[in-house]
Amino acid sequence: MPQAPDIGSRVRAFREEKELLLEDLSLHTKLSVEFLEKLEKNEVYPSIGPMQKVARALGVRLGTFLDDQFTQDPIRNRIEEGASSGDDPMHSGLTVRPTYVYQALGKGKTDRNMEPFYIEIFPDPSVEEKTSSHQGEEFILVLKGKLLVIYGHERHVLSAGETIYYNSIVPHFVGAADDAPVTILAVTYNPQ
Repeated sequence: MPQAPDIGSRVRAFREEKELLLEDLSLHTKLSVEFLEKLEKNEVYPSIGPMQKVARALGVRLGTFLDDQFTQDPIRNRIEEGASSGDDPMHSGLTVRPTYVYQALGKGKTDRNMEPFYIEIFPDPSVEEKTSSHQGEEFILVLKGKLLVIYGHERHVLSAGETIYYNSIVPHFVGAADDAPVTILAVTYNPQ
């Protein structure tokens, strides 16, 4: 597998390796061809939900799009706050200030079953509270700010120190609950 410098290139490389057209990937993920084209060109900054769908359709772990190196256990990280810190591949989108800024905390552990992330979510009134679903489970710990979680027809607002754990197959949305940024620790599990 050739090394790809960003998420879009990695998605495209895995899709082409599996000899799938964008239309095929769209059918498997239920994501629009237009969205997938923008994803491969790094014109959108995806949230975890759509990336989980793409990873599952391509038969890879979500983290495959975030890292291309192997590190021996145990994996240690330092959380870096601020949109300019974290992992370059997650910051390569063309948006000036993405709504979600990820720092992959399991980067380099190739045999992992969970995907831990430190995520900063910025308020963005243009972001539609559109739910998505995918296989697996998610656990979130709010570190700072107020988090809005829409789970099915329920709306939850969590503050620092609160957690939520749910089945990802239920349509859900995660975003800033007010006009201030929110920082979370999120762990996703996607059974293969």
